[in-house]
Formats: sequence, C-alpha cells, structure tokens
Amino acid sequence: MQRVLIPAGLALLVAGLCWPVLSRLPLGRLPGDISISRPGVKIFFPLTTLILVSLLLSLLFRFFRK
Repeated sequence: MQRVLIPAGLALLVAGLCWPVLSRLPLGRLPGDISISRPGVKIFFPLTTLILVSLLLSLLFRFFRK
C-alpha cells in the first residue's frame, strides 16, 4: 500500500505546486470536448482531453515500468 500512496501523494504535491502553469494548458478546451449548455443545465464531457491524458499516463507508466 505504501508503494502506491507515497508516489501518488508526491504526484499530487508536484501537480499542486505546478498548478499555475498547468492551468494555462488548453486541457478541457480541446476540439472534440463535448459541451452542452441549455437553460438550467450545463453538461461538459472532455472526451479528447480524457483520451490525451490516458495516452500520456500509459506512456509514463510504460517508461517507468522498464
């Protein structure tokens, strides 16, 4: 359990420290992200962003696994 929690905590710490830079990235506003706005209802599904983040995480895990 420690092998998972310590790196996850460190990753959250690094992401928190880098948040001013990360918030400027266009994630969540990419072409292919679905946004539906109606009176009283707002639905947002970041499809393209989810695919991109999944690919990046897969590459990172594959790189650090070997």
